[in-house]
Formats: sequence, C-alpha cells, structure tokens
Amino acid sequence: MRGIKTIRDVVGWGLCVGCGACYYFCGKDSIEMENIETVGIRPFFKKAQDPNYSESLKICPGYSIGGERNPTSQPITSADPLIGPVLEIWQGHAFDNDIRYHASSGGAVSALAAYCLEKEDMEFVLHIGMNPAVPWQNNTVQSKSRADLLARAGSRYAPSSPCEDLALIEASAKPCVFIGKPCDAAAVSALRKYRPKLDKNLGLVLTFFCAGPPCTEGTLSLLEELNIQKQTANEIRYRGKGWPGHFQVSFKNGTEHKKLTYEESWGKLVNYHRSFRCNLCPDGLGELADISCGDAWHLYDKQKGDPGRSLILARSERGSDILHRAMESGYLQLEKSKTSDVIQAQPLTDRRAEIFGRLLAMKTLLMPVPQFTGFPLSKVWLKNPIKLKIKTYLGTLQRLLTRGLWYQKPLNPA
Repeated sequence: MRGIKTIRDVVGWGLCVGCGACYYFCGKDSIEMENIETVGIRPFFKKAQDPNYSESLKICPGYSIGGERNPTSQPITSADPLIGPVLEIWQGHAFDNDIRYHASSGGAVSALAAYCLEKEDMEFVLHIGMNPAVPWQNNTVQSKSRADLLARAGSRYAPSSPCEDLALIEASAKPCVFIGKPCDAAAVSALRKYRPKLDKNLGLVLTFFCAGPPCTEGTLSLLEELNIQKQTANEIRYRGKGWPGHFQVSFKNGTEHKKLTYEESWGKLVNYHRSFRCNLCPDGLGELADISCGDAWHLYDKQKGDPGRSLILARSERGSDILHRAMESGYLQLEKSKTSDVIQAQPLTDRRAEIFGRLLAMKTLLMPVPQFTGFPLSKVWLKNPIKLKIKTYLGTLQRLLTRGLWYQKPLNPA
C-alpha cells in the first residue's frame, strides 16, 4: 500500500483538512497557507526538504485523529459508539437574547466564550470571523469582548485555518479560549504535547458539530445563482438571525438580499463543494475539545419560530467545571439531556457508522487512509444493514475513481 511519509503526502492524497497546524508547527519560513477556491485552505511548501515536514505528521489531523483523549477522573456518563466519551449532556441556549438570535443555533459557544472573557479573566478568544475585505472568505481573529463575539457570531461555511495563529495563544500573558472545527480541536490536542506554553495557555477549547466546510467555490456559486457580483457584497451570512436563519448578503449600498433558506444553501454547499476527506471524518461531534456544541435538530420544530437550541457535550473536567460556572453566572439556560437526544438530533452519527466502509474502499484501491485510533468504526459498521454496507462501499469506489482521487496529486510542490 502506498504510504504517507511527510505532510506533503497528506496534501497530495487529498487528506488535508486545512487547519493550519503544520504552519504553526513548522514555521512561516517553511510553509504558507493558501486558499485554493476549488479545494480549500492548503499548505504551500517553501522548501524542497524540511525535517518538520515529516515531524508534523504527529500533529496533523488529516493524517491521524484520536489516541489522546481528554484525561478525566470523573465517571463517563456516556461512551456510546456513535457520540464518544462524554461527561455530561445538556440542551438549551444562551441566556442573552442577542447572542441567541445572532448565533447559529442556541448561541452556547458564543455565550461560553463571553463568560470566559468576563468572568474567568481569559485574555481573548481565538476563532474565525468574516474577512471584511473579502466577505466570502474567513479570517482568524481575536475577540476580546462580548461586542466582538456578537459581531462575529454565526456559522461560517467556508474554509478556515485557526490553528495557524496558535502562536498568539502561546505568547499570551493569560489563558485564552480557542474555538475551531473538531479537526482543529484534534490538532490542538496533539500540539499540546509539544508546546508546553500553548498547553498552559489553553484555558478552554470549544468546538461545534461539523459536517465539513465547503470550499470557497461553494459560496461563489451561491452568489452566482442569486445574480450577485461578489465585489458588491459587504457582508455574507450563512445563517443566524433566527434559527436556522437564511443565507443572506448585504450590499455596500446598504441594502440586504435574502433569497436562500438554510436548507437550500446548505444542501448546495455540502453536496457539491465539500472535501472527500470530510466524508471520512469520525469526529464530527468534537470528542477532543473540552466542550462541543451543535444544533438540536429534530428535537424542536425550527419552522415554528423556535429561537434556537443547542446540544452541549462536556468532554473534559475542565469543560464540565466551566460549563457549570457559566450556568450559575446566568450565561446559559440549560436542562439535562441524554445520548438518545444527540443521536436523534444529529445526522452526523449516521456518517460515523459508514466510515469503515469508505476506508475499506480506499484500501481496495491501495490508497493510504487516515489513522483513526480510539473510534469504534468497525463496531458501528457491523450494525448496518447489508444493503447500506454494499451501497457505501460501491458508492465510495465509484466516487474515488470518477473524481480521480485514487492517485496522488501534489498541489503545490516547492
């Protein structure tokens, strides 16, 4: 089987998730991050050879996820194979109505971040926000106030690489909050072992349930469908301002354009513009963060004006402690929930049950596969009906062959 020896191979085989961890690990003299509109954010290798290109495999979530779970002395409430180890499960929303309204679901991530700034004396929140100059792209930003967080609330269904700026947390005088996708949180979990100052300054790692970010071409295609010239856009929101909200564009002349529902826009983005690597991800529910949050789909009727609900999974003792203090301080309004609610609400659990078959198809074509340790992929795969197994395996084979994913294609050789 063809193997992966350096971070270059991860990119060449289409396994990169664009988190930016290799940029932080290797340094700017070795790597630059570029946004390729039809692919996503990817590393550009500035040297022909660099020992760190091999060393960075140990922190690359495109290559490996798992192994290092959050240590805890508390009893695990649930270790369901579809959602992973969790200390507590809650559902609810931000107590602040503005945060709840502007955020993607119940505003739990934004509320927790605000609590950490205002009550836990953390320095800043490192996360993603819209690029003001190029509103169809993202920037990694520092939020230092509730106002900053509110202005940047809401999902950003476009490529992001928040790990590239982890040096800001490492250099901070006080602990900070990190918010990223589950793969970003996995990279942070691995990096902590090699960067003691980063480990010390990570006051809280938050993530959100993620089905995979579409490439930039996805957003541009939505603008084209709406007959919008991208240079006229002032702000692009993918959802929020209600649950789940609309894909909406405000223009530089002050007018606002609302044309696509969440279902319409997300369906187009995810079906045509998502990386194949995201279809292999076993960790859409964020097992390696302190707390993971996501929409409580199917538990409430979003069409009848519900202002938004979040499911909140405390994955570590640190996360559980901060979550309780945030509730006690009036930042969150929550009630106890359970494993079956997560499974009912989140179709991401269905994806985990199919990953083993997709990896099997890759192995059939002698492709290297990501290393997923600690995830019971074969266990959940065996429970699938035989028709689903055959459909998953053959469908993946067809996709790999027709899209030319079965051979290595270096994107940016030095």
